[in-house]
Amino acid sequence: MNITLAQAEKVITAAKEKSAAIDTKMNIAVVDAGANLVAFVRMDGAWLGSLDISIKKAKTARFFDMNTGVVGELSQPGGSLYNIEHSNNGLITFPGGIPIKNVNGDIIGAIGVSGSSVENDHAVAEAGATSI
Repeated sequence: MNITLAQAEKVITAAKEKSAAIDTKMNIAVVDAGANLVAFVRMDGAWLGSLDISIKKAKTARFFDMNTGVVGELSQPGGSLYNIEHSNNGLITFPGGIPIKNVNGDIIGAIGVSGSSVENDHAVAEAGATSI
């Protein structure tokens, strides 16, 4: 099961709307079930440095099928995933990446958002992830 381009575009549209509602500019990436990039948008004025972060957040969420903030909690010193951020050519272990599920609860991809505070990144990612 993979996210379709039409679904990925809907996810990005919802994320862009949330970003505009909270007055921030974001980089938004959507990957499929295999963690391959399906859709990406860099809103006008979004930080260039957040481009790669948004893609890595989406991939991290799909690689481990959990929100990137949860991966971050587990990867603290003494945690079961300590130092995991150094695997897979670099992971992002702070909020802003969320798995995307279909109506049956199957993971079909993930969204990654970067460009503001981690709280805003997560809120925008959540708006996108829950739009389908």
